Amino acid sequence: MKIKDPGLSEDEINARANEKARKRKEVRERMLATKTIEKGLLIVHTGKGKGKSTAAFGLAIRALGNGMKVGIVQFVKGKWSTGERVVLEKFPDQVTIRTMGEGFTWETQDRARDIAAAKAAWAEAQRMIEACRGPQPAYDLLIFDELNIVLRYDYLDIAEVVRALSQRPAMTHVVVTGRNAKPELIEAADLVTEMTEIKHPFQAGVKAQKGIEF
Repeated sequence: MKIKDPGLSEDEINARANEKARKRKEVRERMLATKTIEKGLLIVHTGKGKGKSTAAFGLAIRALGNGMKVGIVQFVKGKWSTGERVVLEKFPDQVTIRTMGEGFTWETQDRARDIAAAKAAWAEAQRMIEACRGPQPAYDLLIFDELNIVLRYDYLDIAEVVRALSQRPAMTHVVVTGRNAKPELIEAADLVTEMTEIKHPFQAGVKAQKGIEF
């Protein structure tokens, strides 16, 4: 904790603090003036911590608030009802959700079926990317939820996926979620966030709860 200088009055301390804030603002404004590029971003949410898909759906809500259109492909999560899906489905003019997964590998216990589901989901993702081309793009933001999972198991060709994402329309934003993001995808991305688990209630025997996990 910073100790107050006993030789200064409160007004003098405030004046010094205000001057420092003014200088910080000047530095920030000069820095922001150099940021002139506008483009669609490739965003990756990865890591072992909770919050990857949650953050992606938060971006979807932000996009909706800005009048943007959102396309979502869920690669792994099955058909069970989730709070975010219920909310987003209330905006059919702005949001398209395709839940293509059949659950995690330990649920299906059928690798061939998992690969087929991953390929079908990727075909839908490619269709959405193509729909963003032209003067009236169908979507402004695409979310490929848990794509990293199927890439981790090599159900899809990472080179093909990175190529398609890199060749998307210039102003299309794409968010990819899931732990264990491949190095090739991280290299291609504009923004990568790694969620780090510090503590999780599951470790203490707490089950997944409505409104928190789903």
